[in-house]
Amino acid sequence: REPPDPPENPEKCVGIDVGILTYAHDTDGTAVGSLDLSDERDRLEREQRTLSRKEHGSNNYEKQRRRVAECHADLRRKRRDFLHKLSAYYAREYDLVAVEDLNVKGMMESPSNSRNTASAAWRTFLSLLEYKCEREGTHFVAVSPRGTTKECAACGVSTDKPLWVREHSCPACGFEADRDANAAWNILSRGLEDVGVGHSEGTPVETALPVDTLVSAKRVVEAGSPTLKKRTASAVSE
Repeated sequence: REPPDPPENPEKCVGIDVGILTYAHDTDGTAVGSLDLSDERDRLEREQRTLSRKEHGSNNYEKQRRRVAECHADLRRKRRDFLHKLSAYYAREYDLVAVEDLNVKGMMESPSNSRNTASAAWRTFLSLLEYKCEREGTHFVAVSPRGTTKECAACGVSTDKPLWVREHSCPACGFEADRDANAAWNILSRGLEDVGVGHSEGTPVETALPVDTLVSAKRVVEAGSPTLKKRTASAVSE
């Protein structure tokens, strides 16, 4: 079927900030935890150590090599499944999705956090989200990531924050929010400007301050994207 045209006046809009500690933090207050693949990585390392002790070219070496390949495939499959379900959720639930246009290649070249960046697979997530938004008739907007963390979502004043500071507190207007939530609001604001949608008169102070709901990545993978809101409500009641 032909994909529907995106709505001229999107009503349900969301901004998404991706990260390492929390994989996705959006302007509706949902925080999706990063996928925990530590057990799978430990298994892969064990199988690789066993492979290194085998005689190269022997039958035992080939059997062990296949086990290592299975571990790699298991990692890719679980990560891909998580990204598919998360991207499908946002594409189906919203009329407009705004994200950062990240230079993942440049971030990979940085020696400080390249392994975590590779493991997060942000570029894959954004690519999946883009084509699914097109399929569902949802606006997909990639905005410049410059200053989204520093700028105050309420007044626009920039404040330097080191990476270990996880809360945003504006010295100019007093607006306080989670660091990632503040960035998500800035991303959404820029996305609305790019599409030409007017801003609401209210500031994000009224909507961004409630305690964020943390949805584990494992629950996203196990239950699938259509029930993400139900899981969110369940987490609140717990």
